[in-house]
Amino acid sequence: MSYGNLAKATARAFFVAAFVVSSGGCDIGAAPSQEARDASFAPEGRAPEVRYQVDARNRIWVLTRDGVSLYDVTKPQTIAISLPDWVSAGTAYGCLPDLTLGPKGETVITSNVVSTLWSIHPETLAVAVHPLVLDADSDKDVGFSGIAYSPEHGAFFAVSDAHGSLWRIDPQFRRAQKIGLSEPIQGACGLAVRSRTPQQNASRLARLCVQTPREAWNVDLAPDQRSAYVRAGSC
Repeated sequence: MSYGNLAKATARAFFVAAFVVSSGGCDIGAAPSQEARDASFAPEGRAPEVRYQVDARNRIWVLTRDGVSLYDVTKPQTIAISLPDWVSAGTAYGCLPDLTLGPKGETVITSNVVSTLWSIHPETLAVAVHPLVLDADSDKDVGFSGIAYSPEHGAFFAVSDAHGSLWRIDPQFRRAQKIGLSEPIQGACGLAVRSRTPQQNASRLARLCVQTPREAWNVDLAPDQRSAYVRAGSC
């Protein structure tokens, strides 16, 4: 088995093991990545069970209750990475936090309680903390239960399950802009950026997929990324 296939197989093993342990809901951390999305992005009607990413080196980043674990199949070696002042509410209060990969290979982690992000350098594994400035809902506790990076827009998109809201975050992790939705997506537990069809390329609409414990939602962003149309259905 090749290195890349071994990493993917190991990631699937993480997914299956977590599903067995947490078959009642989102119990163990990890986000749908572009490469591992088919394994980690849950089917319609089920919340994501596992939060993990497979990076360009086929290393597996797994989010747990204690922080992030990095698994390298070439060693084999597992490295525990703590996140300073990271806070996470249990599943009794909502969906788990999430993690994704950024444009420079960094791993980005959310909290489901506060709007701060944590990033891990892909080489040094140094952790940086990024308190975001929200352009709305500053009177609320806004945490993110799903996050994904869109290369096309040069930005991160994140969802809050508690408020059913969608946010655009700049890649310097300074500001989060609330995107107006045609209706809130309550219980948003996962987020993925979907590939465009030729028709969507012509319309310049970006398509996101948001997962809740009950169903999936298509989210079509307007060209200015300030508003979006939400509709239920598989994606």
